[in-house]
Amino acid sequence: MGQLVECSCDKFWDNIKFPQGEWEWGGCSDNVNFGLRHSRAFLDAKQRQRRSDLGTLVKLHNNNAGRLVSRAVRDAMRLECKCHGLSGSCTVKTCWLKMPPFREISARLRDRYDTARKVAPRKDGNSFMPESPHAKPANKYQLVYADDSPDFCTPNAKTGALGTQDRECNATSMGQDGCEQLCCRRG
Repeated sequence: MGQLVECSCDKFWDNIKFPQGEWEWGGCSDNVNFGLRHSRAFLDAKQRQRRSDLGTLVKLHNNNAGRLVSRAVRDAMRLECKCHGLSGSCTVKTCWLKMPPFREISARLRDRYDTARKVAPRKDGNSFMPESPHAKPANKYQLVYADDSPDFCTPNAKTGALGTQDRECNATSMGQDGCEQLCCRRG
């Protein structure tokens, strides 16, 4: 009851025997393995057909780095329990595994983003290397990128970007119209 064939609970724990009396296994544990399997099939399928360009190599590397974060999430899952019984008693306690809070997961991803390494293609066309000869190669956990983010703060005639100098900003906003963002930290 309540099960979707394509998106089920994690059944791994159903066959594990726990000490009787204290609690019983139940609920619906988050199925991280399902996400790992389907992310590979969905995100990598198109790229695996054409592995020779740098953009594809970067996407495949970053997809795998993301799955490694997911495995770390799976290993950090927490036991959550709920009591059942009359008048607030805990006659039966049902427990399941729950993923860490989204904020914790996103902080891990942000750390990876902040330490991403710029790469360039190797001559063989099937791999990449650090753009700087002094940089260490990226490991499988690090995100990589090939192109710098565009700078919208300064005018760029080539792209038609006007820049943000002399634009009016909202001093009380933390959003895109706020002075910190719109004035590109110029004050």
